[in-house]
Amino acid sequence: MKRQAVKDCGNCHKVRLVSAKSFQRISMAAFARKCLLLAFVLLAARPGAAKAASAKGPLKVCEKNPRYFTDGSGKAIYLTGSHTWSNLVDIGRGDPPPRFDFTAYLDWMQRLNHNFIRLFRWELVTWSIHSVAPHPWARTGPGKVLDGKPRFDLKKFNQAYFDRLRSRVIAARDRGIYVSVMLFEGWGVQFAPRGWESHPFHRDNNINAIDGDLNGDGKGLEIYTLDEPAITALQKAYVRNVIDTVNDLDNVLYEISSEAHWQSTEWQYHMINFIRNYEKGKPKQHVVGMTWQYRGGKNSTLFESPADWVSPNPKGGYKNNPPVADGRKVVINDTDHLWGIGGKQAWVWKSFLRGHNPIFMDPYKGVVLGKRFDPKFDPIRRSMGYALKYANRMNLVDMIPRNDLASSKYCLANPGSEYLVYLPFWRSVTVDLSAASGPLSVEWFNPTKGATIKGKKTIGGGKRKFTAPFTGGAVLYIFRAER
Repeated sequence: MKRQAVKDCGNCHKVRLVSAKSFQRISMAAFARKCLLLAFVLLAARPGAAKAASAKGPLKVCEKNPRYFTDGSGKAIYLTGSHTWSNLVDIGRGDPPPRFDFTAYLDWMQRLNHNFIRLFRWELVTWSIHSVAPHPWARTGPGKVLDGKPRFDLKKFNQAYFDRLRSRVIAARDRGIYVSVMLFEGWGVQFAPRGWESHPFHRDNNINAIDGDLNGDGKGLEIYTLDEPAITALQKAYVRNVIDTVNDLDNVLYEISSEAHWQSTEWQYHMINFIRNYEKGKPKQHVVGMTWQYRGGKNSTLFESPADWVSPNPKGGYKNNPPVADGRKVVINDTDHLWGIGGKQAWVWKSFLRGHNPIFMDPYKGVVLGKRFDPKFDPIRRSMGYALKYANRMNLVDMIPRNDLASSKYCLANPGSEYLVYLPFWRSVTVDLSAASGPLSVEWFNPTKGATIKGKKTIGGGKRKFTAPFTGGAVLYIFRAER
């Protein structure tokens, strides 16, 4: 990818004598520049526009606490946030589809204190009544595709797609937001109306004689297998170009495919290893994820994979009573694979306190699916940001799920130092503070109202009962008084 270098001015330090009139013009110009600079600073200080702390290095699995990533700083990095379907390619009614306002999206995420985006790929040229653009390959023709535009040349990349990818990852980085780059999207071919007919690998849609429907059943699912080497080679060329585009950026993760069919296992494992091998020769290496294969996929396939992180299906309680994360993989618990669009505030805290990283499939402005900024999901959006504040405030690298320490069974703890407890329904909870000694500070947080209430100090050395000063879901934070 070509990049332009900015040349240093070698004469900027030189001083020359000027007349009084010239000096006055220069002074006025300097004054104007200062005014412009002040205006820029004030603009940058508007709500949601402040630059957040950037990553200190690419994420890797935290050895000390492998439920989380770390950036090389020694801290555990907790990931959470809203993602939506059109945050990379434009999707919507009209041709071309309405352009997604990525800056406004980042402003919105910052106001909610989110730090993670799943950057969505859509492989088809249409989605029901929606058109989709841009795509990774050039549309050169001859001939036309289902959407009436020229056919794809799968040997030529569309640089505009990769420029957009890079610019959006950089924009997110400058806000302190991590980005999972989705490489493929397997749901559309299976379930979108005329899905296979609008895929670039359909024989009528490219000029390269590529036909992904190897068995002739009209579905084309074989593109997510290793059955046709020519197709795998094209996919690898595309993946290489993605990596070349963003490899130098620290805030990158990769996801192989969203909800490809269950027979895609071997192909997904192969692609994970391909990325690892290719990045070995690159300046930076990034973590790779595998998400639920819809339909028919098993969570065991994810946990047995070579992936660094996974997003499971509802089996095992990930919707209502998430299992304790055991550190085999970093778990990004995604409502997309649990409800599609759904979830409740309690799910955020249950996931957090069981050692997972919850993210939300958000209708956002409702352009693709759902209602515009549907208020019923505001509690989820807000609680993800609240949970991140606690994750950053605590020494998360030493916190592990300890259901046995709280009667509510939701507790992250570094016994003797910090305890974060969630009460889904009950006002009272008993917490085992036997490992602690001396005075401990107590804090209540009401996630429904976003309110923090200071509690009465307690003493370690045994089990203690606490009662929330409000009804509904409650968060209890107990920590050493000298903190």
